[in-house]
Amino acid sequence: MKAYLSGAIENADDEGKLWRDEITQWLADKLKHQVFNPLDVEKTLITPEEQKNFHSWRETDYERFHSVMRKFIERDLDGVCSDTDYLICYWDDAVRDGGGTHGEVTVAYRCHIPVYIVLGMPFSKVSAWILGCSTELFNSFEELKEFLEKKYG
Repeated sequence: MKAYLSGAIENADDEGKLWRDEITQWLADKLKHQVFNPLDVEKTLITPEEQKNFHSWRETDYERFHSVMRKFIERDLDGVCSDTDYLICYWDDAVRDGGGTHGEVTVAYRCHIPVYIVLGMPFSKVSAWILGCSTELFNSFEELKEFLEKKYG
């Protein structure tokens, strides 16, 4: 089994690395599940030059920036639909200013991939669209882990 790890990158303090690392380890240890972690795949998807200059190109070379973004979008959405059994999403304030997580959750729903959302913000602040795409909602990663152990353990 393979989980796609969806959540803020662009606007998250640590690009969402901490929660992704923790759930990756837990999934491997407890369930023997693999993950599709966009942060890990990014390093092999673009060239060293693109890695170094990507963020500055947003302001200085839009065509190159756009080209790199398209690589990320295509890889991520392909990963959701063709390389994952379920999607884990951490939905917090950092997600609201981005777009990728919204797209990943929506595409997973459309491709009939279960969407498990961990809320990092009040339920009342979560987009109705995103709630509609979810399969299950959790108030913590501990709740998610209990659910996953029962379902897949």
